[in-house]
Amino acid sequence: MAKGGFRGGMGGGVNMNMIKQAQKMQQDMLKMQEELESKEYEATAGGGMVTARVSGKRELVSLSINPEAVDPEDVEMLQDMVVAAVNEAMRKADAETQQNMAKLTGGLNLGGLF
Repeated sequence: MAKGGFRGGMGGGVNMNMIKQAQKMQQDMLKMQEELESKEYEATAGGGMVTARVSGKRELVSLSINPEAVDPEDVEMLQDMVVAAVNEAMRKADAETQQNMAKLTGGLNLGGLF
């Protein structure tokens, strides 16, 4: 019989406690993702002339434009305000997602899963 064959025990085996922790983290991540996706984030531009609201799924939910912001002579400014408001609302959604992921994973970088 060869020496040093398979030996039972913990050496080299998968720690069951680690598996349970990973499963719990996965469940917590799914729950957090569902919670974040159900939230909405709002941002304004142009001193409140344009308001954008996005979902945690990063979809534009609503866009409100104050009639005073509509100037046929300066459509570009209105377009810029819309883009700025939408982008800021998206940044808010991303920031909260990253913040919650960092809390959940203890700062562990999981390669952009969310």
